[in-house]
Amino acid sequence: MSSTADPKELYIKKVIPAMRADFGYKNIMAVPKIEKVVINCGVGRIRDEKQLETIQKMLALITGQKPAPRAAKQAIASFKTRQGMIIGYQVTLRGKRMYDFLSRFINIALPRERDFRGIDEKSFDPKGNLTIGVKEHIVFPEMTGEDVRFMFGFEVTIVTSAKKREEGIGLLKHFGFPIKSK
Repeated sequence: MSSTADPKELYIKKVIPAMRADFGYKNIMAVPKIEKVVINCGVGRIRDEKQLETIQKMLALITGQKPAPRAAKQAIASFKTRQGMIIGYQVTLRGKRMYDFLSRFINIALPRERDFRGIDEKSFDPKGNLTIGVKEHIVFPEMTGEDVRFMFGFEVTIVTSAKKREEGIGLLKHFGFPIKSK
């Protein structure tokens, strides 16, 4: 995905014709699309209230949307969690915010990732959805070195409307994701 082109325009002008050529779709409505991007950050081990606030602020800066707290559904003694305790934050992006996030993720964050050599095809599930772990949140351009007091990681899941794994891989390759070939 080029940083200057509108992602919706890129999808219509380049991705749809390429996917129709690759997979032989007769109707353009049958071509898979990216439905949403879900960002999850687990904070189960963190007990300091200031660190939790910092994680919320950083996720809001990265995504442009306030993260929703996720509570534990049941108590697990070995993890020292109680029912109702906040164990993570989640952000679901759709529409323009989703495409803006994906543009920054593909063009800026992934190349900055330490020892990054491309996304492995094993990261795709059987339905064509991609899940990537980001080890350090500072790879995003919104984070400046002076503001960072501690590092945290999170998980990015790109949900597609693909029916098969190969369709999801093809869709994200045409969008510009750096996917390693077998």
